[in-house]
Amino acid sequence: MSDRDEIIGIINLYGLAVDSQCWHLFDRIFTADVQADFSASAQWRDLASFKRDFAMFHDPFDSTQHAMLGHQLHVQGDSAFALTYGNWRLIRNAVDGDPRWDGTGWYDDALVRTGQGWRIARRVCRIMGWSGNPFVNETIPGVKFELSTSVLRHEAAVGKIGFLNAVQGITESFMP
Repeated sequence: MSDRDEIIGIINLYGLAVDSQCWHLFDRIFTADVQADFSASAQWRDLASFKRDFAMFHDPFDSTQHAMLGHQLHVQGDSAFALTYGNWRLIRNAVDGDPRWDGTGWYDDALVRTGQGWRIARRVCRIMGWSGNPFVNETIPGVKFELSTSVLRHEAAVGKIGFLNAVQGITESFMP
């Protein structure tokens, strides 16, 4: 399997792991010291707490579907960068009103090759738009996956997109 195929497989496995709530699959996707930034109130610095909190956040949903698409990859030896678009549908019948929350956004990943294969060491996820019932997405008090206030082009313009920096040869500050 090529590096590209393996990395895309890891990124797509994330969607399946979340939707099936098979959190043990995160061990095949992320490093033990993963740095995950999903919003100001949703950040992690280790796999154990990331898995625990994602399980708590997703448990109330009746169903979820995460589609990972538009993969862009840049491999540099034993490190790689990926930018992936995502669409999410969350269903929670226990809330009043529409049980759906649909979101769209992107993932900016830094990956490392390990003895067990490629793993995501740093993930930034930004939600660019959503529709539906906002109460569906509020399963843990104080933890919100907020709409990003800056669009991809603005993040790119100030050097915050690891994948674009890697393509341009600027990687030092973006690898964990």
